[in-house]
Amino acid sequence: MYSSDYFEFFSPVKIISGEHALSTLNYELDRLHVSKPLILTNQSLDEMKILDTLLSHLKNDSINQRQIIKTIPNQATIEIVKKASQRYKDLECDGIIALGGEAIIDTAKGINLMISEQVEDLKDLAGIETAHADMQPFIVIPTTSSTGSEAALTAVINDESSKRVLEFISSKLIPDLAVIDPTMTFSLPPRLTASTGVDALVHAVEAYTGLQTNPLSDAYAFAALKLIGQNLRELVKDVNNKKHRVAMNNAAVMAGISFSNSHAGIIHAVGDACEKIAGVSHGDALSVLLPHGMFYNLKFDYCRNSYQDILIALEGRDKFIETGLEDRALIAVNAVVSILNELRSLTGIPVTLKEIGVKRNQFDDIVDKAMHNNAILNSAGQVKREDIKNILEAAF
Repeated sequence: MYSSDYFEFFSPVKIISGEHALSTLNYELDRLHVSKPLILTNQSLDEMKILDTLLSHLKNDSINQRQIIKTIPNQATIEIVKKASQRYKDLECDGIIALGGEAIIDTAKGINLMISEQVEDLKDLAGIETAHADMQPFIVIPTTSSTGSEAALTAVINDESSKRVLEFISSKLIPDLAVIDPTMTFSLPPRLTASTGVDALVHAVEAYTGLQTNPLSDAYAFAALKLIGQNLRELVKDVNNKKHRVAMNNAAVMAGISFSNSHAGIIHAVGDACEKIAGVSHGDALSVLLPHGMFYNLKFDYCRNSYQDILIALEGRDKFIETGLEDRALIAVNAVVSILNELRSLTGIPVTLKEIGVKRNQFDDIVDKAMHNNAILNSAGQVKREDIKNILEAAF
C-alpha cells in the first residue's frame, strides 16, 4: 500500500525467463564481453546433471574444468570466497556464473566484491554500500524458487574464524543477468518445492506491507502474490508441471525485486533471530512465523488496508467481493494459513517453532537479536519486546 510521495526503486538485472531460456546464454555472454567465466555450483547439482545441462548450452571450447568450482558449501563463507577469488585471478577469468541457490549466489557476490574492489579481506567490505568500483559481469541461474537472490542487493557470508555472520548490502551486488529456466528446478522434490515457495510468499507479503513500499515495489509484490496463490499448491502436487514451475520461478524473482526495494519487516526480523540463536532453517522459521506476524500486524490500519489487496491476489475478485470490508484483512491472513495447512498436509512442512528445534528458553536471546535487526524499523508501529515475545509464544 503506497504511503509516501518520495521513493527510490532500483532493479538493473536483465531477466530471461521460460522454457529454453538457457539457449540465449551464449548471446548474453557475448553481450557482456565474457569469454572465460568462473562457474560456481555444488556437488549435488553436478550429480543431478544440472551442471551438465548448463554446460551443454555453452560453447564447447569456452570452458575448462579449472573454471568450474563444484564444492560451494550450503552456507557462503569467507574462506570459500577467498579461495574462489584466487582461482578467478589465476585463470584470468572475466565473469562469474552462479548456478544454484542462495549460498552459491551469495558466494558469487562475495567473489565479485573481492575482485572488483581489489581487497585482501572481504570483511573490510561488510555493511551498506561499501562497494564503489565497476563490478565483474555476473550471471545467475537459480535452481530454486525462493529467495529471489538473483535480483537482490544483499549477500550473507559466514566468517567461521570469528563465528560471525556478515551482511553485505549494495546495489553493486545485483547480478547483470538472471536466467530462469524451468529445467534447472525440475529436480526439486515436493517438500523443497513447498518450502521455497513459502519463502517467496513471505518475501512478497513483507514487501507489500513494509513502511518503504512504493508503487513499483507494490506492483512486483502483488504480481508475485497472485502467481503464488494460483500455482504453489498445484506445483507441489505435480512438481514436473512446467507451467506451474515457471510461474513460481517468476514469482520468486518478482518478490525478490520488490523485497530488495521495500525491504523486510517484523517476520524477517524474528525469523533471522531464530536462525541465528537456534540454528534453524531460514525458510522453516519464516514459514512458521508468517501467519503469526500477519496476525500481529492486523492491529495497524496501514497493514489491514494492504492485506485487503493480498486477499484479492491470493483468493481472487469473487472472494474479495463476497467478504465484508471489516473482515477482508483477517480473511487474507486466513488465506495464507489455508495455503500453509495444505502444504503441511501434502509435504509435512512445519507449523510450529517447537517442531523446527526452537526452545522456549531461547526466547529472550531471540527477542534481543530481533530488536537489533534493521527490519524492525520497517515494521508498522513501534515494535516492543513483548510484541516479539507474543509472536514467539503463539508460534511455539
